[in-house]
Amino acid sequence: MEVKTRVNRTLFGASMSFMELLFHSIVRSARKSSGNATLGLGISILQSLLMLAIFFALFTVLGMRSTAIRGDFVVFLLTGIFLFLTHNKAVKSAMGAVSPLGGLTLHTPINTLLSIMAAVLSGLYLQILGFSLILLVVHILRGGLEFYNPAGLLFPFFMAWASGIAIGLMFGVLTPFAPKFIPMVAMLYRRANMITSGKMLPANYMTASMITWFDWNPLFHSIDQARGHAFVNYFPHHTNMEYPVYLSLSLVMVAMMIEFWLRKNMSQSWGKRSKL
Repeated sequence: MEVKTRVNRTLFGASMSFMELLFHSIVRSARKSSGNATLGLGISILQSLLMLAIFFALFTVLGMRSTAIRGDFVVFLLTGIFLFLTHNKAVKSAMGAVSPLGGLTLHTPINTLLSIMAAVLSGLYLQILGFSLILLVVHILRGGLEFYNPAGLLFPFFMAWASGIAIGLMFGVLTPFAPKFIPMVAMLYRRANMITSGKMLPANYMTASMITWFDWNPLFHSIDQARGHAFVNYFPHHTNMEYPVYLSLSLVMVAMMIEFWLRKNMSQSWGKRSKL
């Protein structure tokens, strides 16, 4: 029996087909982790609230609130926690999406780019919706939240997400070469971000020797720059947004070249032959 396939002969038709596939892939990715999108949103909100409560109690009980930026302490916590969660989840989503021989990528209409975009966009959608609901509830309960430059927070938030994608892609394409070692390194990186992201201590309050342990991390730059837009009296002196941008672009380009090579040369038995 002859199987007919739809061929798009125009750029507009190909674009519409890609957008349709992307939409269905995003819905599938959003439902895959928790069964449905509503439950996934609830879990995302619960994780954010739990981390907010833990750090609020930690700073209060240990007397660490003096290390925070002078101003609204809740805003200080939110700018760190939101970007931290967005970055780490982007790392995990992008790493899981890069699989030249896995899942739906074995089917003709699906490619690696579509898989990556579906995974990271579904995660971003849940994060933005969850954060918006949390901000709304906090705004109602506290009688308002004050951000010095709300529009300026968008770019650091986007770069926290984009740099997470870039790092996740690199971990993902390197995994076939060491399928046990690389996931362990990725997990250690996400755990290390609890400290190296700088969400607990602003860069301006660090000594020069301390900054050298933090400024390699693109998330550290994004969080510090976000706080510069959140607080009227905080001016970042040790961070910038150029570093996350250039690092993310470089990692994505290298990751895509490695992925292209893997897709052409990798076999199903690759992982079985690896000793790591």
